[in-house]
Amino acid sequence: MARELLSQVVQDPSRGFTRRPAPTVRHPDLVLALDAHADDHIRARLYGPAAPPSATEHALRLNVKPAAVTAAAAHLRALWKRELVDFQPVDERGIPVGGRPHFPYATCPDLTAEPRQELRGILDELARQGSHLLYGELLGDGGRGTRRFGAILTDALSREEPLRIRVDSDLFLPWPMLALPEDTTNGPGGPGGEPFRRFLGYRHQIEQTGGHHPRFPVPAGDEHDAPPPPLSPVVSLNHDKGIDPQGVTRAAEVASALATGTVRVERALRDELLRALRSGGLDEQLMYFWCHGHFRPVADDGAPLFVLRLSDGKDIDVPAVLAERGPADPVLARRPLVFLNAGYAGLPATAEPARLGGALIEAGAGGVLGPQIEMPQLFAAEYAHAYVTRYLGGRETAGEIVHGLARHFADAWSNPLGFAYALQCGMDNRLERAAV
Repeated sequence: MARELLSQVVQDPSRGFTRRPAPTVRHPDLVLALDAHADDHIRARLYGPAAPPSATEHALRLNVKPAAVTAAAAHLRALWKRELVDFQPVDERGIPVGGRPHFPYATCPDLTAEPRQELRGILDELARQGSHLLYGELLGDGGRGTRRFGAILTDALSREEPLRIRVDSDLFLPWPMLALPEDTTNGPGGPGGEPFRRFLGYRHQIEQTGGHHPRFPVPAGDEHDAPPPPLSPVVSLNHDKGIDPQGVTRAAEVASALATGTVRVERALRDELLRALRSGGLDEQLMYFWCHGHFRPVADDGAPLFVLRLSDGKDIDVPAVLAERGPADPVLARRPLVFLNAGYAGLPATAEPARLGGALIEAGAGGVLGPQIEMPQLFAAEYAHAYVTRYLGGRETAGEIVHGLARHFADAWSNPLGFAYALQCGMDNRLERAAV
C-alpha cells in the first residue's frame, strides 16, 4: 500500500534563482556591460529596450587597457577638485580678486551670483574632459566597430527623455560626470547653450554595479518571508561629532530630519557600528554616514583602501565590514540604502573608491550613494538634507532622487556638484512604509 513518506529539505540550491526583486524594480532601459580582461582589453556589451534592434548582440572588444581607463577616471575626479572646488579668482597679475571668497565655488552652494562667463568656462572644461574620458579613452581605439558602437551608445544617451541606465562593470567610472560631445546636443545643451545638458548625470538616472549585485528579497509564500516594513522607518546616523563644530552647515538639520517620524539609531564609534553588524542583522532601511574618508596604503603596493572614520578616528574598511558578514543571511537584513557622505582629502591615481561600497552590498545593502570627489562640506550637507527628506517620504526611488537633485542644483543654483554623487546599485531602492 502506497503511503507518503516524511521528508525535510535541508538544502535548496535553487532558492536563489526563484527569488524575485521588489515591486519597484524594473529592467533598466539601457545596460552597458564593461568586462575588464586582465590588463589587456575591455569587452563591451550594450542591450535593453533603448538599444536598437539587432540580429546579434551589440558587443565588441575595446583595445584599451583597463588601467589606462581607471587612471583617466582618477584624472577627471582630480580635475573637478582642482578646477571647480579649489578655484581661486585672481586678476591678470595673479593677485586674489578683492571682495570674493578665496574658494567661491566651495564656500557657497548657490553659484548663481558668480560671474557667468567664469563659471561657463569651468563647466565647458569639465564637460570636455568628461566627454574625452568616454569617447577618447574608453571608446577611442579608432576601430570601425568601435565607432559604430559609440554611435549606437551616443544615440541612446542623447535622447531627450531620461533613461534608467545600469553600467554593469567592475571598472567604477564617474559616469554622472561624463558628458556627450558638444555637437550631439541640440538646443540648450548645444554650442553656446547651457552646458549642463551635456552631463550624463543631468540627462539620465544611472546606477553602477561595480561588479556587485544586491541579493533579491525572499518571494511571498516562502517559509522565510521577509518581515513587513516596521511601523516607523528605522534609520541610523553614523557620524563624526567633530565635523562642523560651529554649525556652519545644515548637518544638524539633516540629523533632525533623520529623527522625524522614524526610529533613529545614532553611532559615533567604530566599535558601535561593528557590534551592530555582528549582532545578527540590522533592521535599518537607511544608513547615513557624515564623517571623514581616507585612503590607506596597503603593503603590496596595490590600490589604496578607502576607509571611513567616525569620532574615534578608527578605520572602518573593507576587511572590517566583510569580517562581520554572515555566511548565509546578510547582516543588513532590510537591504538599506547606505549614504556615505564622507569627504576625503585627495584621491590617489590608483585608488578604488567603490570597494567599500561593494563590501557593504555583499553584506546586504541594497545600494550605496556617495561623492566621487572631495566634496565641500556646505554643499554636502545641502545635498544630504534634500536627499534624506525626499527618501524618507517613501514615494521616490533612490535613482529618481539622485537624478532629480542633480537637475535641481544645476538648474536652480548653477551648481554641477550634484553630478559628482554616484549610485552603486540601488537605483530602484525605495523606503517601504507599513500600510496603515
